[in-house]
Amino acid sequence: MKKILLGLLLITSISSYAQKTVLLKCGKILDTKAGKILEDQFILLKGNSIVSVSAKASKADTTIDLSNYFVMPGMIDAHTHVLLQGDITSEDYDVQVLKESIPYRTLRASKSAEQSILNGFTTIRDLGTEGAGFADVDVKKAINKGVITGPRMQVATLAMNTTGHYPLKASDYAWEIKMPKGVIEITGADEARRAVRQQIEQGADWIKIYADRGYYRLADGSFRSLPNFTAEEINAIGDETLRSRKKLAAHAMTRDGILAAINAGAISIEHGSGMDEECMKLMAAKGIYWCPTLFVNDYVAEGRAKIGSPINLYFQQSMEATFKKAIQLGVKLTYGTDIGGYDWGLPQAKDFTYFVQWGLTPIQAIQTATTTAAELLGMQDKIGEIKAGAFADIIAIKKDPTKDISALQNIDWVMKDGKIYKH
Repeated sequence: MKKILLGLLLITSISSYAQKTVLLKCGKILDTKAGKILEDQFILLKGNSIVSVSAKASKADTTIDLSNYFVMPGMIDAHTHVLLQGDITSEDYDVQVLKESIPYRTLRASKSAEQSILNGFTTIRDLGTEGAGFADVDVKKAINKGVITGPRMQVATLAMNTTGHYPLKASDYAWEIKMPKGVIEITGADEARRAVRQQIEQGADWIKIYADRGYYRLADGSFRSLPNFTAEEINAIGDETLRSRKKLAAHAMTRDGILAAINAGAISIEHGSGMDEECMKLMAAKGIYWCPTLFVNDYVAEGRAKIGSPINLYFQQSMEATFKKAIQLGVKLTYGTDIGGYDWGLPQAKDFTYFVQWGLTPIQAIQTATTTAAELLGMQDKIGEIKAGAFADIIAIKKDPTKDISALQNIDWVMKDGKIYKH
């Protein structure tokens, strides 16, 4: 009887705790949907959800005063690599794949995930483990179970490419040694379908492909590349992804990869640094999301040029015009950094600066990492907004980012799922 009573008391205690309410007293709130700033508002939270947003205070068990802060939804980074730690050169990449075990890289990934949430990014889409198997699924599980600290995640497990077209290149090493690969390689439509099914079986939310390689600039300043897949291969990937109710993301730099990926069913184009007007018009017409990852290109450009690969410098020279043209033609822009491709100790909010310098208002820039990114992830109404029914993913900043977008590089207060991670 004592054990039963003790159990009932414990259940009652847990139930009571779960029902506790928190009231956030806010000086300014950004309504990301309407693109407006609301003043002197109160956010009522219960558990991991927002109950209401109102100009009138509600009764609550706890009140948190954010009246001197600018309050907005937790941000979304739609292109990360928690299992990478920066790779300007091929040697930087090879060292991680060859000299760091997957358990070691996963431990480092847990710190990267923690850094992301402290940066104010409460949701990320992680686009490939780069030789670390399905460790991104483990990181996601550990976060969801409260084992480690991090954002909510959607993961792509092993990105896909065709045989011989991705590091580590066998020709760089003794031919007798079978080298590990940063991706899963396929040859033929049947292998493509099998690879998609295997990744989904292991927990992939997204399928990612590397659609092109060998980027080069023509005399007229346009860019081209070599497509990685045959039409049969890339269409098999797209078909298998869609019939499994998953989504396809494509690393694609030029029209040779972009057009093939879109026609195969890709809904997001990653990087797209050398896209042309035909690509832009097709993307706008089909509502394809563009994740431009601008800072990472600048980060790697000079170092790669020094070792004989100037293509990132060429992209750097044309990127502003490409960005402005894409926005003018109505391409749907979503925020993504490719962090992990650059050091996790550098700003995750740096790309916002480019967006604003190249024509977006600060609020439009913030919308790329809130409402638009939430749509891309299929989580609209749950993340990217502060509204009733959404998750309690909220950040606060002393400075007003609508006046200085760089303020997003220093987040003062972070809440995810109703739990405070940064005070």
